[in-house]
Amino acid sequence: MENVNKKKFAALRRENTAKEAEKPRADRRVKRQKPQKPPKTEKVKTAKEKKTAPRAGKKKKGEAVKIVFLGGVGEIGKNMTAVECGNDIIIIDAGAIFPTEETPGIDLIVPDISYLAENRRKIRGLILTHGHEDHIGGVPYLLKEIKMPVAGTKLTLALVDNKLREHKINDVKEIVVAPGQTVQFGRFKVRAVNVNHSIAGSLALAIETPQGVIFHSGDFKIDLTPVAGDPIDLKGISDIGSAGVLCYLGESTNIERQGYTMSETVVGSTLDRLFAENSKRRLIIATFASNVHRLQQIIDLARKYKRKVALSGRSMLNVVEAAEKIGEITIPQDALVDVSRIKNMRDEEIVVVSTGSQGEPMSALTRMANGENQQVTVGENDTVIISASPIPGNEKLIYRVINNLYKKGAEVVYATLENIHVSGHACVEEHKIMHSLLKPKFFIPVHGEYRHLKIHARLAEQLGMSASKIIVPEIGNCVELTSTSLRRIENVPAGSRLIDGEGIEDEKQSVVIEDRRQLSEEGLFIVSVAVSGGEVVGEPAINSRGFVFDFHRDYDKEMREVIRRAIEGYDLARGTVDELKRVIKRALRNYIMKKTKQSPMIVPVVVQL
Repeated sequence: MENVNKKKFAALRRENTAKEAEKPRADRRVKRQKPQKPPKTEKVKTAKEKKTAPRAGKKKKGEAVKIVFLGGVGEIGKNMTAVECGNDIIIIDAGAIFPTEETPGIDLIVPDISYLAENRRKIRGLILTHGHEDHIGGVPYLLKEIKMPVAGTKLTLALVDNKLREHKINDVKEIVVAPGQTVQFGRFKVRAVNVNHSIAGSLALAIETPQGVIFHSGDFKIDLTPVAGDPIDLKGISDIGSAGVLCYLGESTNIERQGYTMSETVVGSTLDRLFAENSKRRLIIATFASNVHRLQQIIDLARKYKRKVALSGRSMLNVVEAAEKIGEITIPQDALVDVSRIKNMRDEEIVVVSTGSQGEPMSALTRMANGENQQVTVGENDTVIISASPIPGNEKLIYRVINNLYKKGAEVVYATLENIHVSGHACVEEHKIMHSLLKPKFFIPVHGEYRHLKIHARLAEQLGMSASKIIVPEIGNCVELTSTSLRRIENVPAGSRLIDGEGIEDEKQSVVIEDRRQLSEEGLFIVSVAVSGGEVVGEPAINSRGFVFDFHRDYDKEMREVIRRAIEGYDLARGTVDELKRVIKRALRNYIMKKTKQSPMIVPVVVQL
């Protein structure tokens, strides 16, 4: 047996040796010898081929896409985003917000468009997601400086037209876009996608770029039983997601609320019951003028309960006129009555539909509550329904109006008591659905204060997205996007512009606002000094407004002495009037601060006789 095995092993060795001998010599020594260099001509040819031939399965890379955030991030309102690639820029929305206590006397606040003005030659158009003020309120101020086509749905453009007429802006090219249609702006192809919101004609946008699709949600909720129009196009959104979404820009307003947003039909049921329960009382309903579907429900219920509808408030009249013109709202013949005629009608025959659901100081409802509305006087047989919920920051204004209405004897129904309002913004479960359908590679939360954006980013992580693929933006941020990367790059000039009548100011550089804040907080001192021949004539005149004196009664005498000493130490013959004003201001400010711990505005007036 042993001899047999030895013979087998010897045969195998001979067989392997023979096979090895058949190989070229170089191959047999490959482990010990360096590989030979290819001929020079072959090397050049190979390099050329590598340079010119694209790799299989990979598209040739185009220019990177930039997303510029000019408003609507870190804040609620004045939404504006620019998408840029090479020599093309498109703008998504141009919104505004109303002033706060920090901007006294200002009419409106819009985004700073310095970056767009610098790149005006690249701008191909403005596309609007819907017709709320925080998305279209800044359109006239944008178009006054930069001409461009404007795209949106019929209702959105009708509301924009009202603003353009008011600002006397003509020759604007408008592009009407319906859900499912696309519009081309330079190298960007934008597809409109139907979504539900608290205004008709709301869109999400699927933007085709050289790097991939950017999906912008606009403001949305998932309402499968809307009172008018079609439900949100979940099938279309799913198809877009299946084809591939590079980056998702998702609104974040209601991200703190769990569950789902209620359907608008819930409000209709509540209103129907309130109409029935108040059959002998006059009804006054305050709601957002832009919520055309809710206005339609109110008009239909008024018809059902044999009441006439009186519209109160300029924006209410403008929206209804615009919506009726394009067929977005249907008003039966003789359904409306002029508000000036309601004093001659019985309470059960009328329903007043009013602006002022946010407690705006000059709105129709606020003037009713203050007894300043000449056409509608609120009394004990009135039921006032506030069909809205407070926008963050407006709570005090609204509850002040509610308190005043109660004082006048009216019954008041509002969101805390009844399901009289539903939000137009998605809650957490709806956001989960949107993320799941789109399956984006990258995500940027938008439309919300910083905490909303942060919470939305965290939700995306919980759904499986890596934190490295998410950016939480701030105003002025610029993000560079390619098919494989998302990164921050250098910021652009951004912020707010303050509209006061015909005047426009940059908020960061506004001396006016700083002066107004100081006046509202500390008061004002005006010091008048007469000068003749280089000498002070008579006593300085001191006047104050909005300032509380808590110190001894000799303050007037002491201030005059402070001013006199400051002037005596100044050489009028060599100095200037402006320098003298600064000397007086500095001396008096130091005195008042020492005595009162306050810092009022001091305005010196030097009169040369």
